[in-house]
Amino acid sequence: MASGHRYYRGHRASSFYAEDVNELIEIRARGRTFDGAYGRTAIGSLGFALTVLRLFDRRFFKIGVMYVILSVLLYILSYFRQRHSKHDFADDKTIKPAIQTKGVSVVVAAVEIGLFVLIFMV
Repeated sequence: MASGHRYYRGHRASSFYAEDVNELIEIRARGRTFDGAYGRTAIGSLGFALTVLRLFDRRFFKIGVMYVILSVLLYILSYFRQRHSKHDFADDKTIKPAIQTKGVSVVVAAVEIGLFVLIFMV
């Protein structure tokens, strides 16, 4: 096996089969966490944005737009996270993760601070 490839117990992700139920549960949990969490959060944020935009008057328009921006940013992060999620599937622990997720909290914090300011301006 070439160095730097994503193999787990000699298998690529497409040909890997779990040996027991616990390993299968672990792989599924990683998939839900890393592949789906950002996407579900983006959809929830977009739903809240649409609620604010439809139910409240024009004074809350900027707040709704901020939530739309947050949901779009989270969806973009979710897309890139899903594309590079195979970095966890490797025996070789020297392979660095393709995407660092430390920036996600900075994005959310910036939008939340912006929302806090907009709420007090209304």
